[in-house]
Parts: sequence; C-alpha cells; structure tokens
Amino acid sequence: MAAKLKHLSQALRTVFVVAMLTVATYAAAVEMRGDHPDTYVVKRGDTLWDIAGRFLKRPWLWPEIWQANPQIANPHLIYPGDVISLAYLDRLGVQPGPRVGTPINAIPLSDVEPFLKDLHVVDEFQQMPYVVGLEDDRLRSSHGQLAYVRGIADAAPGSRYAVVRATQRYARLDRIACCDLFHVDDLDFRGDATLDTRNYWTDAVVGDHGKELLGYELMRVNVGTVTRGEVGGIEASTLLLDEEGREVRIGDRLIALDAQPYDLQFFPHPPKQQMEYGRVRVLAVADMYSTGGPRDVVAISAGAREGVDNGTVFSIWRVGSNVVDKVEYGLERTEDTVSYKSKVRLPDEFAGHVMVFRTFDKVSYGLVMESIKPTRVGYELKHPDAPY
Repeated sequence: MAAKLKHLSQALRTVFVVAMLTVATYAAAVEMRGDHPDTYVVKRGDTLWDIAGRFLKRPWLWPEIWQANPQIANPHLIYPGDVISLAYLDRLGVQPGPRVGTPINAIPLSDVEPFLKDLHVVDEFQQMPYVVGLEDDRLRSSHGQLAYVRGIADAAPGSRYAVVRATQRYARLDRIACCDLFHVDDLDFRGDATLDTRNYWTDAVVGDHGKELLGYELMRVNVGTVTRGEVGGIEASTLLLDEEGREVRIGDRLIALDAQPYDLQFFPHPPKQQMEYGRVRVLAVADMYSTGGPRDVVAISAGAREGVDNGTVFSIWRVGSNVVDKVEYGLERTEDTVSYKSKVRLPDEFAGHVMVFRTFDKVSYGLVMESIKPTRVGYELKHPDAPY
C-alpha cells in the first residue's frame, strides 16, 4: 500500500511539473511581440531594454523568459555581435559573437553616472566629520588647495575621503490626493532650509502630516587625501583636495571613499512584492524640473527596506483627481465648498515606466525608460503589470 501511494505521489508530482512547464511556455509565448524579428544582431550602443522591446511586449519580463544557453556562461550578459533569435518554443536564444568590448546594459551609464557617483542618501549626517576651516581662511577652496577637518583624528596619511554636502531632506508621502502635498526646501550643512542653485532636483514632496524621515541626500562636491593628522596639539586634520569638482566650503561633511559603491550592470525585472497604495511615489525630478520624460532621473520613496533593488521596474501613474460632482451639487460649487468625502475620485492615469538604478535603504533613484505623458512629483508607482 505504501509503495502504491509513493508511486501515485510521484506520478502526480510529474503531472504537476509538466503542467507548470506548459503554463510557463504558454506565458512566454503570449509575451512575444507579434512583429518581432526572427533574428537581431546586437550593435554597439544598444540597450537591453530596447532590445527586449523588439521581442517582448513587456521588456521587464526579459530575465524570466530568456533561454539560457550552455555556451554562454552568463545569459544575462550579451555583447555587440551576439545574434538573438527565437530558438524554439518561442523562447529567446543567443548565439555568441566575437565577444569584443563590454556587455550591453539596460541603460547607458552616461545617462545616470552623476547620480551613481555623486549622490548618497543617509539616515543622518550631523555626526559625520566636517570641514572646519580652509587654506588661507578662504570662504571656498578647490582643486590643489587644503581643507581642515574635524572628526578624522585617527585617519592615516594617504586616506581618501569624499567631501559631501547635504542638499535635500526626504520624508514619506502619507496622503493620496495631489492637493495634500507640499514642498520642502533644500538644506544647508546644519540641516536648515536654504537654496543651493546647483542642486540636482526640484523641491522634494512630502505629506502634510508625514512623520517618517526617509533620509538626507548628500551631494559629492570634491575628493581629498589626508596629508597630516591631528598632531602637535593641532585639532584638525589636513585634507588636500585633488579633484576638479565643486568648491568646498566650511560645514561640508566627509565620508570614506569607496572604490566601487554602485552597480555597473542592470537587469530589468518586476518588484519582488506588491506595495500598498501610496507607499511608492515620485519624490523629486532631476535638474530642478517639475516634470520628467524618457531618460530623466527621479527620486523614489522606497528602497531596499521595501525589497526594491537595482533593475526593479515600476509603472508610473498620475494620481486620479478628487473632483466636485457638479451634476449633483451644481455648477456654482467649488472644490473648497464640498467636503473631501463628498468628492468623486477619478481613476489613475498611466504615464510610463521607470527602472531603479541606485538603491538606498528608504530611497531609490530611477530612470524613466518610456512614457506617454510627463512624469511629475507625487505620481504613484505600481507593479508594471498593474491594470489600473
């Protein structure tokens, strides 16, 4: 009896596996574009997103249906000269080319390099080492000049540090309606509001009763090498500025320089989990614009804590407005004369897709990959397959 049950269990398991493979094959087939080419030769300058779009209706599903080839050690990496084709069962295959140059990426690194190299988000910065004075008592110092720093007394000569400046404070959005959002000013080195015209972003957007701090954004302004520590009663270490960067000023902070703090390859994929509505929003748009389009960078109100990692793809949605039903209340009624509960919530409107390329604990940076309308601060981010 036990043997028969074991045999039946194995048979059912086999049927289940075959059924799942059949479903997976069907899912892969229906995701193919009807107008896809039979083959495509990868060219220098291509991006993974654009190539996936030639074959798939949804490029972010590329890693799930890409056919692994035994002749390629890592099927995620494709190079100029590789030939992409529909190998069998409508699954993608790759024939390796000459393997010259570097593998193509999901996005051009040149589009996001400043945000990879120059920006960090931390929970606090007030306790970091800071610039207390500058050579010849200058107001600003730059390449080849000295800065004097407190807080790195134990740093050995030759230690390398990035000089950073706090420019933005991010807090979580708590309200759904666009009208419940307001702006927060940029920060100076003390955490006070100020205006830095060289900031990357528009003003950040926060909820009017939001209390959760998502982090402080630090912008790299220069890099320096310690030439002398706190010796002979001197209460500041000496830092030689050696990068053609921005000018350093008193109050700028220091962080240890990491040789490679960010990823260089990005593979698009859906979020690992569903997010509650209102949790993930566009916090800010790069270059101080109020709106963004394809190849613009945005800051996002979710990070590693929510399971977001590099390559995560979201769909971007304009949050539906809350309007007065003038048929019910009359044409003379205005927004401020009708209670919030009495207004009609309109549907969200699809705007485009964004892919995360830099992740911190509670904040991420993403690149708008494609859009049918501008992306604005406060827009909702959802699973890329969200129907509405």
